[in-house]
Amino acid sequence: MPRVSFMTLGCKVNQFETETMEGLFRRAGYETVPFGEAADVCVINTCSVTALGEKKSRQIVRRAKRLNDRAVIAVTGCYAQLSPQELASLDGVRLVVGTKDRARIVELVEQAAREDGVLFDVGDIMQTDAFEDIPLYEAPARTRAFLKIQEGCENFCSFCIIPYARGPLRSRPLASVRREAEKLVRAGFKEIVLTGIHLGAYGRDLAEKPTLADASREILSLSGLARLRLGSLESVELSDDLFTLLRDEPRFAKHLHLPLQAGSDTILHAMNRHYDTEAFARLLENVREAVPNISITTDVIVGFPGETDALFEESLAFVAQMGFAKVHVFPYSRREGTPAARMAGQLPMAVKKERVRRMEEAAERAARTLRENLVGKTEDVLFETKTDGVSDGLTEHYMRVYTDAPVPLGEIATMRLSRLCQDGFWGEMCK
Repeated sequence: MPRVSFMTLGCKVNQFETETMEGLFRRAGYETVPFGEAADVCVINTCSVTALGEKKSRQIVRRAKRLNDRAVIAVTGCYAQLSPQELASLDGVRLVVGTKDRARIVELVEQAAREDGVLFDVGDIMQTDAFEDIPLYEAPARTRAFLKIQEGCENFCSFCIIPYARGPLRSRPLASVRREAEKLVRAGFKEIVLTGIHLGAYGRDLAEKPTLADASREILSLSGLARLRLGSLESVELSDDLFTLLRDEPRFAKHLHLPLQAGSDTILHAMNRHYDTEAFARLLENVREAVPNISITTDVIVGFPGETDALFEESLAFVAQMGFAKVHVFPYSRREGTPAARMAGQLPMAVKKERVRRMEEAAERAARTLRENLVGKTEDVLFETKTDGVSDGLTEHYMRVYTDAPVPLGEIATMRLSRLCQDGFWGEMCK
């Protein structure tokens, strides 16, 4: 039996796409093995959101060649779509597939194995107009299941390369969303996380114009599902219908990830974001009024071109005031081909690193205050991993809980949050 290994870099969408490809290989008679073990095929799902993501992708290709000198190395994903020749120049690469045609990955790998040179399957992604609906043939080997229902982005933020790698908006039809969710529930998953490149735009391209609330309602109609969670959403796309569903449906996780990106109106305008700080703050107020006790997490970029010390201080103060449960902080990464790459005022890495440190410290102080107010309360926790006798998992509010109690992985247990621990809480089983 031929053997195939996988390595995934980047976002949850990439992770989901790797899982669909794993299913295609298994269906074709391949055995999947951990990356690094002897394999006939190595599939590397690359990331291009930052320069670091591309660097790591190249490193993984070189590592695959060292570990499996005779393997067919196939690269796919955003980096493969944007820079196919760059990846093809790396020793050992035999196949380059962009961000479509992953349904043909097995066929293409086997063709590459028969032929000399490098096989390319990278088309014009901007001409793609249909969601690539690849069924999940086997359940993922995790406790939470990600379900991709949307592809593409047309926001064109000035710093972001992803619209050029993923193309225009495409949505999974509602019938397919339900079919794939049913598979995951039958497989025993207690939580499904909806993902997409521009998730809030779900359904705009479909004739029936279903919304993200409609897709969520379809999944929540399935018996056996304990929790539904949304992936990252643009704040301007939250609807009253979605608010109502979040508030009234007990299985809908009371958590939203709403990328802010900057707490300065000057920088938001330069980023081509479609809101200002006043609108964002008002939205958070409305969300918290509509869904009491909701947890909100966010992304922030520091060191954007033209971000002066004063503008950074504005951003720092705004983030500290918003009461985020967690802030993912990133230094600006210059991406050739984006408007921001040509902007004046590019900052040195040392400045960006210092601003990352300060923003993370401010965000953690605010988040810790929120966590302190939860000590002593009870939460339902979906446990995911276990290391040295300590299990950890997530509450519906996306708070991490650790315990040495005998809890089964992949199941939800009610825990009392007894004290703060690491980045979350230490939990005790409720009697």
